[in-house]
This record gives sequence, structure tokens and C-alpha cells, in this order.
Amino acid sequence: MKDKSKITCIIVDDEPLARDVIETFISRIDGLELIGTCADALEAFNLISKKDIDLVFLDINMPEITGIDFLKDLNPSPKVIFTTAYSNHAVDAFNLEAVDYLLKPIEFSRFLKAVNKVFKELIPIHQKNSKTKPQSYSSYQETFLYLKVEKKMQKVFLKDIQYIESLRNYIKIKMVDRELIAYKSISKIEETLPGKKFLRVHRSFIVGIDFIDSFSPSEIDIKGVKIPVGRNYKETVKDILGYF
Repeated sequence: MKDKSKITCIIVDDEPLARDVIETFISRIDGLELIGTCADALEAFNLISKKDIDLVFLDINMPEITGIDFLKDLNPSPKVIFTTAYSNHAVDAFNLEAVDYLLKPIEFSRFLKAVNKVFKELIPIHQKNSKTKPQSYSSYQETFLYLKVEKKMQKVFLKDIQYIESLRNYIKIKMVDRELIAYKSISKIEETLPGKKFLRVHRSFIVGIDFIDSFSPSEIDIKGVKIPVGRNYKETVKDILGYF
């Protein structure tokens, strides 16, 4: 019996690596239930005909049948989020009432934004037949990111991040038990972090709110490290932390 608190979904993409990335993203969102992965449109059609599918993550350039043609033939169709490396099909996608159009490589924050559109549409319908309230996110204790550290993608749990410092095109991530240098800008990492747990206090610093020991209008203390509060961030810091 289908769990009415979950959005059931499938992945349709002929690239194994792309399927793996999306599957990892789905695993981090409690409100999604992955039913299966498909390498082509025919396989997806067979799965949709047998299972109750709410959402399809759909590639466009696939052998034999493109994602666009596949969606045209589905009637009625589940909600669709296109995941593609090509921008030139966006108009066709939205004419077919796709929920969103994500360009590879896909950031988790952008993926989550697209999925939340589906939640807003489908969860009220599901809740009519269920008293269980779904959750859009994994518990914070289990939430993680993969960041490029040297030549590997390193798993980093958000609960362990004390602060992040910008090093131009890199960031230094200070955690409870270690320190990493990752290839990512501070603005990009900021987009992926939950606002209730992290705060940008300077153009070069993001702090983990749970690790703040003390603060003033000019600096924040985290485990003995003095982190400056930038002039352009003072009002935001004041609103969030509520000092003075």
C-alpha cells in the first residue's frame, strides 16, 4: 500500500553517474520515495504503467526516445522535473507543463528548490487521505554534503561544521574533529546550507550558529577563534542573534 506521506518518484537517465547523483539527492529528502531507476524511456514507460508514480526526474537526450517525446506520449503524466546538460529544450519542457528544468551539474540546493514545488502541489492532495505529515528534509543530524577535496568527493556532515572561511575559489571548513580545504566558493556553499543553522557574518565567513560561544557587534567567538562581523552583515546578524 502506498505511503500517502511520501512523493513516489523514478529517475530516467541513460548515464549511470547522473542517476547516482540524483539518487543520492533523493536519499537526503525524507518526503521522497524512490521507486526505481531507468536507463531509457521504454523502461520508464513500463514502470509507470505498473506503479503509482508521482514524480519523474527525466533526462532529455536519450537513445531512441527523447525525454521530450516521452513526456508528450504520457497521458495522464506524473509531475516531471527535467535533468539535462542542454538548455535549448527549456521552452518545450515548460510548454509541456514540466515543474522545473535543471541543468547539469545540478547543485543540491537547486534540486531541493524544484522538489519543493512538487511538495506544494501534491502534499495537500496526499494529506486528504492521511493524517501523517511528511517532512521535506532529512533530520539535520543526518544531513551532509559532498565537497571536492583534492581529487575526491568528501562527505561532510552539516552538524559538524563550526565555521567556513573563504579562500578565493576555495573554502576552509573547520569542523569538530578536522579541517578541510574544498574547491567551492563561499557564495555557492552558502546556497546549500540551511539558514536556521548557518549565518553569513562576513564576505569571508559563514558560522555554525550552534557553535557560537559569544558575540558582539564586531565579532563572533567560536571555540577561541575570533571571527569578524562585516559592516554589510551587521543588521542581519543583529536580526538573527538578537543582540543589544
